[in-house]
Amino acid sequence: MDGLNKSMYDIGSDSAFAILARSQELQKAGNDVINLGIGQPDFPTPSNIVQAAINALKEGHHGYTSSNGILELRKAVADYYFKRNNIEINPNNILITPGGKSIIFYTLLMFGEPNSEIITPDPGFIAYKSMIDYTGAKCVSLPHRMQNDFSFDADELLSLVNERTKLIILNSPANPTGGVVTDVELQKLAEGLLRFPKVFILSDEIYSRILFDDHRHHTLLKYPEIRDRVIVLDGWSKTYSMTGWRLGFGIFPDNIFNFAEKLAINSHSCVNSAAQFAGIEALNGSQESVEQMINTFKSRRDFLVNELNKIPSIECKKPGGAFYVFPRINKNNMSSIEISKYLLEKKFIATVPGSSFGNLGEGFLRISYASNIKNLEKFILCLKEFMNE
Repeated sequence: MDGLNKSMYDIGSDSAFAILARSQELQKAGNDVINLGIGQPDFPTPSNIVQAAINALKEGHHGYTSSNGILELRKAVADYYFKRNNIEINPNNILITPGGKSIIFYTLLMFGEPNSEIITPDPGFIAYKSMIDYTGAKCVSLPHRMQNDFSFDADELLSLVNERTKLIILNSPANPTGGVVTDVELQKLAEGLLRFPKVFILSDEIYSRILFDDHRHHTLLKYPEIRDRVIVLDGWSKTYSMTGWRLGFGIFPDNIFNFAEKLAINSHSCVNSAAQFAGIEALNGSQESVEQMINTFKSRRDFLVNELNKIPSIECKKPGGAFYVFPRINKNNMSSIEISKYLLEKKFIATVPGSSFGNLGEGFLRISYASNIKNLEKFILCLKEFMNE
């Protein structure tokens, strides 16, 4: 279309939402569709959080707030982060946003430009590459290989850094693989980045509460030598089953916070007032529902990994976190898109093709286990049928 910014043609989209739309079309046509494609918990927002929002509305919190979020919420985030990571955060470095994607968007607008390079996970969350392409920067893939439990190798990452590198994006636990980066690799990365003092890091920690077995979350903010270059993304969507509330936060270093805030002012002004009060209750209130949800996810993960690995020509690693499995499926040289489409159109099971997440995702499917065990059992039966056809 004439007149459009040419960069608009470089923006991708999230295939999980396209698959969701197609799933809904099939449902309206009378089909019983099991959606294992969309990345949202299948639990309701805890009632105490909902009630906090209701109370806020009744108390008259209907207007604009400060663009960076109400102070009470930013203090609650700082306290929450200290309890979990033993790291003190100044509330003035916290930006409350309508979901975590805003932090990705603002960060890439700040760092992405033609002739610059941004390193991003492969396979990795779809929005990273989509927005990197929009900015005109070169997207440099950081392999997260199955044989490495879908983590990265710090030496390999550092070998990708050069004078054009502006930003490194990390995500642990990861979407789409559930891989968890070890403290050993993060330590090596922090030490290695001393050679590249102008490179910033965006650490996407949105799944950091959803960890299993002996896995622990390690934030890059704990390394003082690079702390002034680390941006943290987190939020409420996954941990508190609040995807529709659109509530996230970013922690920005002093030297760039004002730029992020300006982008917020010029795009969304501020976050919904009542949602911010709900966010306070989520962080300060009972965490029992979170622990129950994580335990349920662990049981579902164990079931899926065990059953998938029983099927010939399928191999599945046990993910350390998030709520996805990422099995490799070999079926008559079919691509991941072909397999995903067949499962949706013929078996009425929605999954996301691995190639949506990068070149190294080809041959894999992302399967969300944010669905009840009966649906997962039906999925396994349908997948066995497909593999035997």
